[in-house]
Amino acid sequence: MSPSSTGPTDPDTYLAVCAHTHLFPGARCRVTGLPDLQAFAAAPWPVDLELRFSDDVVTEVELRIEGPADPVLTVPAYTTGAGTHIDGHRWLIREFVRTGDEVELTIGSPA
Repeated sequence: MSPSSTGPTDPDTYLAVCAHTHLFPGARCRVTGLPDLQAFAAAPWPVDLELRFSDDVVTEVELRIEGPADPVLTVPAYTTGAGTHIDGHRWLIREFVRTGDEVELTIGSPA
C-alpha cells in the first residue's frame, strides 16, 4: 500500500501515527478512523494499521490478539527517513486509551 496524505486507502486499514521514528517501550501511537472508539479501547480487536512515523515513513502493521490480555503489534523491518534499518519486531501493547476521536496505544515490551 502506498502512503497517502489523507490516510489508508483500504477501508479495513486504519491510520496510526507515532511521534517517533521507531517504536520502543513507552512509545505511543494514535489510531484514527476506528468505528467504535470506546469499545476498541476497552476490548481491542484485530486490525490492520498503516503506521506513520514522525519522519513520514509509513509501514503496514498488524494488531492481533494472541490471548485474553495479549494484544501484539507486528511491525515488519523498515528503513527510517535517515536511512537507518530497523528490524521487524513484535510488541505487546501495554494500554489502549480513548483520547477524543482517537485511541492511543502505549507500546509495552517486545513480544
